[in-house]
Amino acid sequence: MMQASSREALALVRDRLDEMTAQSGVDDLRQLGGELSAVVGVLSRERVLLRHLADPAVDERTRSGLAGGVFDGKVGATAVDVVREVARQRWSSARDLIGALELLGRQAVLTAAERENTLDETEDELFRFSRVLGSENSLRALLSDTTAPADRRLTLLHRVLDGKVGRDTMDLLEQAVRAPRGQSLDVLVGQLAEQAAQRRQRVVALVTAAAALTPEQEERLARALSQIYSRTISIQVEVDPEVLGGLVVRVGDEVIDGSVASRLANAGRGLPS
Repeated sequence: MMQASSREALALVRDRLDEMTAQSGVDDLRQLGGELSAVVGVLSRERVLLRHLADPAVDERTRSGLAGGVFDGKVGATAVDVVREVARQRWSSARDLIGALELLGRQAVLTAAERENTLDETEDELFRFSRVLGSENSLRALLSDTTAPADRRLTLLHRVLDGKVGRDTMDLLEQAVRAPRGQSLDVLVGQLAEQAAQRRQRVVALVTAAAALTPEQEERLARALSQIYSRTISIQVEVDPEVLGGLVVRVGDEVIDGSVASRLANAGRGLPS
């Protein structure tokens, strides 16, 4: 959890990224996302450099100049400007600075998807792959194994998903696989899906049902949840026959459990042994 100073800095640089890329084409945005991900990779390895860029005792102009000196000519001009802007801010920790650059790289790719009107599909593809990773332990372990070369992990990712997801989904997954930074990959990909929903100014509701919902049922459920939470809700459905019937809905940390299995379990707890 970021402290207040880092949250303020993150909000500022996210707004600045939107300003910088207001006129950028989708290819430029995708390139920017890849370049910021590459910067994250460099800073993950060069810990001394990262500490200097995040050190509040160093003058902001010095930090910004250092960032420019290191990355100028190695990534595009916009990426250099973004890194300099991030280095200018006050961060509570070096981890927050590198986390901000990671989020900005994702933001660039999601903006490209938004401009191509594929953000819905990107969110859905990310969510579904996060569920695959959650259930396929061997695949998750292979893609998360940072002792293996990144190229080998990326080759596996493409073998599994080529032709099944869009370009922006693949770009985001490549970023996650290349540098998971200690996070469980299924959780990280789920966070990417949530970031896509937030880009659409929506909150994700994770719905577990005994059988697939029809589009009409999903629409009715989304409307009902939107009324309850006074926010636009994006529905992501996972089928699990073990719930027996009804629905389990998770919105953030809140769970609405209306499944038959839950009601049976509750009833069983009231029976004499």
